[in-house]
Order: sequence, then C-alpha cells, then structure tokens
Amino acid sequence: MPAESDSQARAATAIGNAITRLHREHYGRGATITRTVIQRNHVITFLEDIYTPLERTLIDAGSWETVKDTRQAFQMAMRDAFSEAVEGVMGRKVVAFMSQVHIDPDLAAEIFVLEPTKDERESPA
Repeated sequence: MPAESDSQARAATAIGNAITRLHREHYGRGATITRTVIQRNHVITFLEDIYTPLERTLIDAGSWETVKDTRQAFQMAMRDAFSEAVEGVMGRKVVAFMSQVHIDPDLAAEIFVLEPTKDERESPA
C-alpha cells in the first residue's frame, strides 16, 4: 500500500473515531459502525446504528420527523466541534459542513468540504 494511501487510511480512521466520540459524549450514544471516505477536498463520515432507545421508541410510534428534526438540530449545534476534529486530523480548514440522517437503514452522514490546497487554487480548471 503506498504511503499516501496508508496516511489517508489513518486519517479516515482518526476522523471516524473523533466523530463517533463526539456523538457518544454529547448525544449519549455513538454509532456501532463508522466509515469515513476522503477524496480531494471532501470528507464524508457515515455512521450506522445511531439511534438511542428513546429515538427508536419515537420512530416505532411514527414520530420519525421529530427524531429527524432533533438529530439535525444536534448536528448543526455540533458543527464547530465536528469541523475542528476534521481540521485537526487533515490540517486543512473546513469551509462547509452538511449533515443528514436516515431511518432505514439507520444511519447518518457528516459531510465536510475542505478549503482547496494552494496547488488546487493555482491550477487552471
């Protein structure tokens, strides 16, 4: 495995662990499966099996929209902490953060757009 791929794999693992830790610390439960994909200026962390027993009860009772709204409010409140975790690992500024949750399958996606590198800014499109 080339050094760059190995370095990217370590970064992906570190980001996934940090995002899961932040979920656990602030939401009371972290994902059981986390996968992070890094491609150029994009970092996406997928978190599976995320819902708490309380949220699962609300979902089963037909209150998915309430759970979704609460989750999205939480993710926006955590925007700075999530972005700082990614910036710390990548050594690059996060210029955009987006987040989404899904019911079936049970998952969330935390999406980060990184500031282009100097080389990317200087190269013609």
